[in-house]
Amino acid sequence: MPDPAPARRDQSGTREISVRVADERDGAALARLRRVWVEERTGRPVEDPGFEATFEQWWRTEQPRRTFWLAEVGSERAGYTAIGSINVVEIVHMPRPGGRGGRVGQVGNAFVLNAFSDQGVARALLEAVVAHARERRYRRLVLAPTARSVEFYRRAGFRSAGETLLVLDPD
Repeated sequence: MPDPAPARRDQSGTREISVRVADERDGAALARLRRVWVEERTGRPVEDPGFEATFEQWWRTEQPRRTFWLAEVGSERAGYTAIGSINVVEIVHMPRPGGRGGRVGQVGNAFVLNAFSDQGVARALLEAVVAHARERRYRRLVLAPTARSVEFYRRAGFRSAGETLLVLDPD
């Protein structure tokens, strides 16, 4: 497991923010962030008492093929609080004669608590993903950004992949 990224101060200079790869102990923190993500966007609490158990089960299933990162504030002495997360699904392409196989990373579920937006947290999470992609020798990283996040990803060097993506909802 890679070492955690060095801690950095938020833009106010008052809080240390660290980013690390999540492990089996982090399911509850990731579930809490996911719940807050929905509630911040809908502007209201979401009543779903079974969500945390459902998330934990999903988390155990996804861990072998996804890498998650957590952004946290705090200290060893006082404890840490998760304030953001991001993940990457590794897709390994089937080899073909005369062609280059390789890995692609599908970036998803990026989220930073509203109270920590515009403090470099999203950038720190994305930097961890890009470093991981370089280590794993991914051919590329792909994502489907929200309308609000497109400019953030463009500033980070992502570009449009054209109009070649098609989807089907197999109801």
